Amino acid sequence: MVKKALSGGSDCRKCEEASDFLKSRGLWDRVDEIVWAVEDDPDSPGMELGRRHGVERAPFFVVRDDSGETTVYTSVLQLVRERLGATVTAREEVQTIDVDDIGGI
Repeated sequence: MVKKALSGGSDCRKCEEASDFLKSRGLWDRVDEIVWAVEDDPDSPGMELGRRHGVERAPFFVVRDDSGETTVYTSVLQLVRERLGATVTAREEVQTIDVDDIGGI
């Protein structure tokens, strides 16, 4: 999991929400490593992963399967559905909508 550390030292809100969601579903132990994209450090490991995978927003998840194939998930719900084999309710879908991502509101 790549999480963003803000310049003040705290985690970004969406990163905390994604972590809390995984914890509430009992899936947090499936996260093997947290890599930090530090807001003021373009050379931080998370920022480098973002550039390598073409991702500009945290959180995101880099998953390598047994064959070595890498898949990037920019949505915790997509990760849960497609990789972790859990269902996502309509209510959970709605709760993750962020007006900052929609634009125009």
